[in-house]
Amino acid sequence: MGKSGIFQEITGRILVLSLLLTVVTGCGNLQDFQVDSLPDREETDEFTSLGLLPEFDYEVPESLPSILVDQVGYAVGSKKVAMINDETPPETFSVLDADTGREVYTGKIESKGYDLSVNAYISYADFTEFNAVGTYYIQAATIGRSYAFEIIEEPYQELLTKVFNQYYFNRCGLTLSSSLAGDAAHNACHSREAQMKEEAMNKRDVSGGWHVDEIGSRDVVRGCQAVNTLLLAFEIYPDDMGDDMGIPESGNGIPDVLDEVKYEIDWLLKMQDAKSGAVYASVSSVDNKNAGYILYIDSITMEATIHFAATMAKFSYLYQGYDREFATLCLQASDRAYRYAQNYLAAVSEKQYFFAAAELYRATGGYQYHSVVKSYLTQNSDVDLEDDYVFWGCVTYLSTKQKVDVDLCEAVTQNLMRKGETISYASKESKILVNADEKQGGNAALLRDMARLAVVDHIITNHEYGMVLENHIHYMLGRNLRSISYVDGVGERNYRDVDVNLGIMNQVDQNAELLLLLAAILDDELVVGEE
Repeated sequence: MGKSGIFQEITGRILVLSLLLTVVTGCGNLQDFQVDSLPDREETDEFTSLGLLPEFDYEVPESLPSILVDQVGYAVGSKKVAMINDETPPETFSVLDADTGREVYTGKIESKGYDLSVNAYISYADFTEFNAVGTYYIQAATIGRSYAFEIIEEPYQELLTKVFNQYYFNRCGLTLSSSLAGDAAHNACHSREAQMKEEAMNKRDVSGGWHVDEIGSRDVVRGCQAVNTLLLAFEIYPDDMGDDMGIPESGNGIPDVLDEVKYEIDWLLKMQDAKSGAVYASVSSVDNKNAGYILYIDSITMEATIHFAATMAKFSYLYQGYDREFATLCLQASDRAYRYAQNYLAAVSEKQYFFAAAELYRATGGYQYHSVVKSYLTQNSDVDLEDDYVFWGCVTYLSTKQKVDVDLCEAVTQNLMRKGETISYASKESKILVNADEKQGGNAALLRDMARLAVVDHIITNHEYGMVLENHIHYMLGRNLRSISYVDGVGERNYRDVDVNLGIMNQVDQNAELLLLLAAILDDELVVGEE
């Protein structure tokens, strides 16, 4: 090809390229550049891809503070530690006034390394030396800031009252006044007669008691569990719970915890069959579109019956100094339930039977009850203190003024001491100072452990145990890897913002253990010490 031919080919390519650029860039007269539609194709706004569909389900990661604090606060003079969840924390941290942003304290960050149990790197920011009353937050370079907290003389007394008042808020069949209940005020509920689940025509009054869920159910076993823990808290820490805790009975000369428990006791008495002494398990509420809600009484169970026997005996013992006649009535109901259970021992757990016998022995001094207690403890030298029935029975046997087997008491005490030491060691080994796992979810196991440790601490008053108890309340009030306060109405980030099932106070049995934990902390003298 000659130069002229080459030139013509190049010129043609340039012209074609110029036309294409004109169309693409939008320059030129588009009206003169028309393209006929392709035949047999319908117009559409749909985009045709190569079969790779885009995904738009990306979830934005939750942003949480890396500095973890008790969102209620710390007591003046107490050990005050924030935790930092970061692999490479800075060297220092600052405490700032929440109102002004002014720096009021600086300290060094102490790295603790990686904790496999919680899958996190943990460091401490210790500001124990700072004791000025006020509201603060902690800040560190490259990490950010914590939620706010207070330093006050007593951060937990008001909280204990709040936890205790949850039982008043849960009262069924009673109008709650706004002056005492606030937003929880409501008219009397579930006050009509209930029908037997298996005999609709057989009805009875079972009003009263505490709700155990949002639909108004009431449960004998769960109610008894709460009562036993509340009575244990009152028995070993009576000075922390007086007659001024904000319920209708306050000021009547009877400690409010006994008044509140009596409200549940009155309902429990209604759940006992007068002829046999057996106890119905629960009352459930079912919403009927035509008839409104219908109350059903669930069948008799041996667990409800034997637990009722133990609880009534325990209450009668502690209440006899305030109303001997009513206490005697409760003791008689306890004995009837116990005798019914004796006829069906094959269906009764030996642990529950031991617990009931221990309570009845303390209340009556009866030989037949003592023989059951001694038999169980003799056959189970290494008692299972993880079990609530065994734990309560052992504590009661150690507390009785009746004649006891000294060797068995010594063995029980040693078991309790070992349990306390095991709990304390596991908590101190954890870099977050509680024996929790990576999920940081429910607190049932932690609260159970703290109930055991509270009793042991009461027996020997160990400062080390007091610190473990306090570290657990810090954890439950926000010093955890989820930065959640598990207690209603307190903390910048509450469990209700995450999962309503994580709460402690809406569980009647766990709430009582939380109250016991707070009472133990209040009873201990808070002093500066080593972790």
